[in-house]
Amino acid sequence: MAGTPIVVGGLPIPDSRPIFLAVLGVHVLAAGVAVVAGAVAALSAKRPGRHPRLGRVYYLALCVAFVSIVGLAVLRWGHNWHLLAIGTAAFGAATAGVVARRRRPRGWRRVHGASMGGSYIALLTGFYVDNGPNLPLWRHLPHVTYWLLPAAVGVPIVLLALRRDARSRKSFALSAGRHRA
Repeated sequence: MAGTPIVVGGLPIPDSRPIFLAVLGVHVLAAGVAVVAGAVAALSAKRPGRHPRLGRVYYLALCVAFVSIVGLAVLRWGHNWHLLAIGTAAFGAATAGVVARRRRPRGWRRVHGASMGGSYIALLTGFYVDNGPNLPLWRHLPHVTYWLLPAAVGVPIVLLALRRDARSRKSFALSAGRHRA
């Protein structure tokens, strides 16, 4: 049986049971770290240093957020199963990106970039689907917006980043070839 709802910082928390609050606290912290680390990694130069270091932080935080959403779904299945589905998509996409980066098959950079970008979009979708009705401005939007807007904004950004990366690699390869000649 779920505990009574409470309000924390203006946001309704649907269950006051200590186990739910503990798992929710871990989830919120891990997801917050993932949002920040993912954004900084995505905006960093794709070379050794900041990008891979923050990419690892993103993936580890996302793993914790995924495990915690599994726990939250178990505790409140009827209310959280859809968030588990979104979390599974985010975790699966990020794992595909990590595996592509580690194994480096032909075209790995595209797979890595698209997978990590898709993972980040799913992460934000989960946040907005769950919290949109309680956020200023967002609460005035139709519910379908919480599901679609992160992808509508994120997919073009990911595609642009992949295109820029492909162009910069092609330019680098051409200039490297000129210096060898």
